[in-house]
Amino acid sequence: MHTVRRYLLAVAPCLALGFAATARAAEPELLVFAAASLTNALDALGPAYTQETGQPVKFSYAASSALARQLEAGASADVFVSADLEWMDYAQSRNLIDRTTRRDLLGNQLVLIAPANSDVKLAIEPGFALAKALGARGRLATGDPDYVPVGKYARQALTSLGVWGDVADRLVRADNVRTALAFVARGEAPLGIVYNTDAKIEPGVRVIGTFPEKSHLPITYPVAVTRGAHAGAARFAEFLRGPAARAKFTQLGFRPLD
Repeated sequence: MHTVRRYLLAVAPCLALGFAATARAAEPELLVFAAASLTNALDALGPAYTQETGQPVKFSYAASSALARQLEAGASADVFVSADLEWMDYAQSRNLIDRTTRRDLLGNQLVLIAPANSDVKLAIEPGFALAKALGARGRLATGDPDYVPVGKYARQALTSLGVWGDVADRLVRADNVRTALAFVARGEAPLGIVYNTDAKIEPGVRVIGTFPEKSHLPITYPVAVTRGAHAGAARFAEFLRGPAARAKFTQLGFRPLD
């Protein structure tokens, strides 16, 4: 009897670990809809989250407008991270997210970029010569200002500075910020407006200047768990606000928000 008891005491911890590992392995994979500008950060943080929790996570990146509309059309994502408040408001107004989980996650800056080998110099100020810097046929690459957050911020900034009318008909209306970034990096557009974090990770561009923060609405990335999300979704959203995620976001140029 004592031998059996000693055996059970010895194997109990192993059995408990085995059951815990099985439970963790059985957790459903999470799907996170996230703004394209978060690609590098979340691709780094996903494996860290899985290592910490045992739960796999994958990401779908696009413009926040496209992701919100996919949710509206019935896409079954678990977490939504938008690059502006408006598209999160859109999802919330349609009851697509759990509003109790909504938090403002990150801030960013808006910058004017050129190809790395460009010698264009501009001071970003009221009435600055943006159209002239584009040249006779050059176009300005940014997100579509009717839908894509970076384009909406760009329109606000250029309107505030009094030069929107000079370039409104000379835009490359990209479907997301990374597409706009690529146009400039490949030299297909002489200038572009993107987030500072995008410019930092692309060696094919250089930053000409940063737009004054008062020239546009604050660049804010909210996060929320979707309606009907899998178990673990709220935990992942909280992970994005934790110390490891904050350190990675800061390293890449984002500003974590409390």
